[in-house]
Parts: sequence; structure tokens; C-alpha cells
Amino acid sequence: MNPKEMDGLALLQALVDGKIPAPSIAKVIPMVLVEVEKGRCLFEAIADKNHTNPMGGVHGGFAATVMDSATGCAVHTMLDVGIGYGTVDLNVKMMRPVPVNTKLYAEGRVVNISKSLGVSEASLKDADGKLYAHSTATLKLFEL
Repeated sequence: MNPKEMDGLALLQALVDGKIPAPSIAKVIPMVLVEVEKGRCLFEAIADKNHTNPMGGVHGGFAATVMDSATGCAVHTMLDVGIGYGTVDLNVKMMRPVPVNTKLYAEGRVVNISKSLGVSEASLKDADGKLYAHSTATLKLFEL
């Protein structure tokens, strides 16, 4: 299975199915892609003591990284073979502190896609639907 010969949705589905290894960022920021469909993805993520700031709270970079993955992968589901993307901008609004050792869900959704840009959004929630962060992203699409 060659990832470079797969469209975005097939590649991410192979990741969900365990047919290809998770990217190394998933070791630094514990997150797992659990669902994908055209224009949508869902990650599970858990911040631990390794993600805290000097005040003991979860560093904002944890949520920002998870949101970058969710917004990016949502767009990735729409891409043809040989097309890649890079984040141009990521806007993250923190609604409340991210808890330690609590499973959170980051759902990414495509807002619009063209030949050169993808726009997406994501939400970071707990199992009860409490919102911790919301993000929007613009992604540049390009040939690999």
C-alpha cells in the first residue's frame, strides 16, 4: 500500500484501519484519527502531564495542534491522488481550559474547497458535548 498512490480519503481510511502507521506527531500529542468520510474527520485526543504549562494547565499548543490536524485532515479527505496541502492560517478560539487526562473529540469539517484553497473548521469537545475550542483554517492545495 503506497500512500503516494492514494487519494486523501483512501489514505486517511487506511490510517483509521491500521493499514499504515500513525504519523509521529501522534506520539507527541496523543491523538488518534477514529472516523473519516468525505469532508469530515474525527480525532480522539487526551492531554496529559506532558502538555502542561508552568501554571499546571494544559498548554494552548495542545488544542492548536489537535485542531490543525482536524481541519487539515477534513480537507485531506477531499483531495485527489498527488495533491497535498499546507496550513496557511489557523485561528483557534479557546472557550475553556483543556482538562488533563480527559478524552476529547476534535471534529473537522470542510467549509469550502477550490482548486487552490481549502477552508475548514473544527470543534474540540468532551463526551458530554462541552466545547473547549473552535477553529477555522485556510489550507493551500498544491501538487506533490
